[in-house]
Amino acid sequence: MSGHSRWSKVKNYKGAIDAKRGKIFSKLSKEITVAAKLGGGDPNFNPRLRQAIANARAESMPVDNIERGIKKGTGELESEAYEEMTYEGYGPGGVAILVEATTDNKFRSAAEIRAIFTKNHGHLAGSGSVAWMFHRKGVITITAPGISEDDVILVALDAGAEDIRSHDDFIEIVTPPDNTLDAVSKALDHAKVPVASAKLSYVPGNLTPVTDPVQVEQLLELLEALDDHDDAQTVHANFDIAPELLARAT
Repeated sequence: MSGHSRWSKVKNYKGAIDAKRGKIFSKLSKEITVAAKLGGGDPNFNPRLRQAIANARAESMPVDNIERGIKKGTGELESEAYEEMTYEGYGPGGVAILVEATTDNKFRSAAEIRAIFTKNHGHLAGSGSVAWMFHRKGVITITAPGISEDDVILVALDAGAEDIRSHDDFIEIVTPPDNTLDAVSKALDHAKVPVASAKLSYVPGNLTPVTDPVQVEQLLELLEALDDHDDAQTVHANFDIAPELLARAT
């Protein structure tokens, strides 16, 4: 099992999603606030906000929370002064890790993220040391039962998708990192294909195999700890773990 969006799959294996509903809502609220602040509060003219709202709805986030996040971004309600930060580091087995964060105190966040790396057999690295291994892409995930690759391939490709990948229980669509993500999402919605999530992501150019069972466990614990941090929005990694090792670790 390889990294980047596959980390979401690992989180499902570890039973983290339902247990962290409150944290998920907090992360979604931050994204909505930042998107509204940068591009305005009307989702019809703000693709990032439109995607943030769609992702929030996919997680059954209450409408009041969504509207409050928008109002914070537009200044109608008082809000923290959020900054978007990216932290780069290495985990067990030499796996490259990229953490996208939204914080109201970048110095506190950097210290806490560094401590998480150190505590879990990794280390925080300098800016640019890891980012070059990843490519910015749009990633759309479809998890609805009964939806096959044949149901989405023509729709997605016609709308500008670069690649479509089928996995055991989800379909992943990769797009260029521009308005194509929004265009493909709209095309799928028009075709009645339910989208679980659609967002910009970092896709690794090359994968790092992790074959030592101890390092696999350590790596998963590190990724889990990073993802659990309040300021972390998304955690990306370029690991490649065999399914049998993953099953043993979880």
